Amino acid sequence: MYADVILPLPLSGLFTYAIPAEMQHKIGRGFRVTVPFGRRKYYTAIVTKIHRQSPENFTVKEIQSLLDSTPVVTEQQLELWEWISFYYLSAQGDVFKAALPSPMMPADLQPGFIPKSETHLRINPTLDDIAISASIGKARKQQLLLDEIMWFLTETGRESISKREVKELTGYSPAVLNGLLRKEILHLFSVGRSRLHPKTAPTRTPYPLSEEQQKALDTIQSSFSDKQTVLLHGATSSGKTEIYIHLIHQLLTEGKQILYLLPEIALTTQLTQRLQAVFGDKIGIYHSGIDDQERTEIWQKMLSETPYEIILGVRSSLFLPFRRLGLVIVDEEHETSYKQQEPSPRYHARDTAIMLAHMSGAKTLLGSATPAIESYYNAQTGKYGLVTLNKRFGNIEAPLVSLQNTKDLRRRKKMKNLLAPVLMDEINKALENGEQAILFRNRRGFAPMVECKSCAWTPKCNHCDVTLTYHKKANSLICHYCNTSYPLPSGCPSCHEGELKSLGTGTERLEEEVAQLFPDAVVARMDSDTTRGKDSFERIINDFQENRIQILVGTQMISKGLDFGNVRVVGIVATDSMLNYPDFRSHERGFQLITQAAGRAGRRDKQGVVIIQTVDPQQPIYRFIIRNDYESFYQSQITERKLFKYPPFTRLISITLKHKDERKVESGAAFICQQLRQSLGNRVLGPNKPIISRIQQQHIREVLLKIDHHFSPSQVRELIKTAESRLKGNGDLKQILLYYNVDWV
Repeated sequence: MYADVILPLPLSGLFTYAIPAEMQHKIGRGFRVTVPFGRRKYYTAIVTKIHRQSPENFTVKEIQSLLDSTPVVTEQQLELWEWISFYYLSAQGDVFKAALPSPMMPADLQPGFIPKSETHLRINPTLDDIAISASIGKARKQQLLLDEIMWFLTETGRESISKREVKELTGYSPAVLNGLLRKEILHLFSVGRSRLHPKTAPTRTPYPLSEEQQKALDTIQSSFSDKQTVLLHGATSSGKTEIYIHLIHQLLTEGKQILYLLPEIALTTQLTQRLQAVFGDKIGIYHSGIDDQERTEIWQKMLSETPYEIILGVRSSLFLPFRRLGLVIVDEEHETSYKQQEPSPRYHARDTAIMLAHMSGAKTLLGSATPAIESYYNAQTGKYGLVTLNKRFGNIEAPLVSLQNTKDLRRRKKMKNLLAPVLMDEINKALENGEQAILFRNRRGFAPMVECKSCAWTPKCNHCDVTLTYHKKANSLICHYCNTSYPLPSGCPSCHEGELKSLGTGTERLEEEVAQLFPDAVVARMDSDTTRGKDSFERIINDFQENRIQILVGTQMISKGLDFGNVRVVGIVATDSMLNYPDFRSHERGFQLITQAAGRAGRRDKQGVVIIQTVDPQQPIYRFIIRNDYESFYQSQITERKLFKYPPFTRLISITLKHKDERKVESGAAFICQQLRQSLGNRVLGPNKPIISRIQQQHIREVLLKIDHHFSPSQVRELIKTAESRLKGNGDLKQILLYYNVDWV
């Protein structure tokens, strides 16, 4: 008998191994095995097929060991892996590696799962009271500690106490405890301990819905009768989350599981508190910020007889084993964070969630105040159901949005720092009233670049064709592509005469200047530099929520669904940088980011204020933002998309080629284009040299495919894979690396 297995390597296809006789009645699809691969290497693999067809033309190696007594990957998961691999043009090994927590696939040097243990103590059962008393003698402190331990065991009804709990007793000291251990009155032993959160009971039932919320909920439920997927288009602060809670509550009564997807780890902090208040320990949290060992325990629990009924997580939670999935909620469905960029598989979590729900016989609810153009188009054309919730909860007015022309203000010498006078006045008013402000700048670091005052020299990364960003706190220049850090030169290394000056504004510089402008306020920053530490998201969010921070400066992560009741002012700095990027989606993303950031203002009982700083207030997009008019914005975008054949009217597939030799990568890109044009004609665009054309010493060229919908994914896949095979058959070009980004975002 033979087994076809997936290896956690970026290799196409499956690999066949012989099954030892003693394993043949124990092994099956979804089991983990250890197999030899290459010279003296062993990997954990997943079995996908058992058969008797002997492979030809090579000697079959034997499986070394079987790691499981039951499958750890379900049939549904394997089916989803196969779809991701097929649709997103990725190796199944890449999908396998992305899906399982690393302790579940130990290799030669990687540790496997390590159960957590805790040291416990129990009273020696062979000793009676007389023997214990005689052994203790006149050691009064030992007797006191022993009495406390016995009281604890009696009160809790347990037979043992953890060493951690003993340390909390009043009579504890290491010397006293060691004395009881030496006399063998107490025995030490290890007890397995879960890393998962302790049991918590619900503290409330779902809140009653408003008339508008109830109407939206009823429409969602009726839409699910004939639609697999429904889009909830709800304004910011309209109460979408409470609608989700009511839906979850209903599904739980039907014995179903729910997957609740969020685009960012930061959002899980606030939402966990809200969901646990209603559902207690029915909810499990799963994302990359959680320890790998704990993620493994969650996976094991999901395979057990008592799995979590609700999973709250980011895109990786799609890969967990669900047995009774009834609903997938994709909150903030428009977010680009749902698209995996690096490494492969470059899947879109929203679209994969819809496929997962389809395979499970479940429903999908997409929610957003600013839906993706493709999602809204699918709703408009009847593919998805559409439910609209226009009003903010409690009929609170939408924030008052105004534009500040910073170019004109600087020309008239009315603006002497990074904030417009009107924005500064509004922040001062908010602070005087005990309210808070958020300042949004979608660029981290102190300054995007530095330049010599004399010769205009700018430092660039040695490995990438990109200027370095100045980070003042670290006093260094950092490449935001490869993360290499360089010391800041004391002078210009080019002309040796000029001084270096910083150009532009990042969140670090904005934070510093705001702290100087408002010295009596506590100012904090939330970006990827300040949220790398464990629990850093939670700390900043909790401090702001508890009003220990008055002004929060941040990148786009502060715009994504966070709910702060005391924020009156939102300022958006250097807005134009979001709109002028050479990408057909730049205005869509700009509209979404600005609208979402604006939605953080005035979310409770008073109208908020939003100040947008721009050098070009005449741009048409600002009219839509000020009126909060998504429908008109959508119509303008969909007209352009249709005219220029962009999604949703076509599918985009980006092919990236990389090589250290620029001539080879140019030749390879030209070869791929020539091969694909034979079948796809002018649907093949390129090859193009991207703006950043070298990253980590690799030269880059791109080819873009605009595919009409009458081409099936299997047709396109076959054409691309044939072109790749021919490229790899060319001896001079076979070392070129190819990456595919399907439904390019």
